[in-house]
Amino acid sequence: MADLSNTQYFKVEREPEIQVSEVLELVYKALTEKGYNPVNQIVGYVMSGDPTYITSHNNARSLIMKVEREELVEEVLREYIHTSGWED
Repeated sequence: MADLSNTQYFKVEREPEIQVSEVLELVYKALTEKGYNPVNQIVGYVMSGDPTYITSHNNARSLIMKVEREELVEEVLREYIHTSGWED
């Protein structure tokens, strides 16, 4: 019988955090590989919240669902502003 006087210790390893830009890149690549228009599909997901706009290929659907849709819009807008040279 097990010794019940000692407490067992259990440690859960945290998943490494993935950046929003990395998620977008991986999802974009997965959609392209499957022959979808990645811009249309990502916009469909952001507007509707329906994850079926994103392929499950290469775990893209699971990845994009780990990020809030508002964060996706923020990342895309931030990059657009940066590449447009609008920043001071």
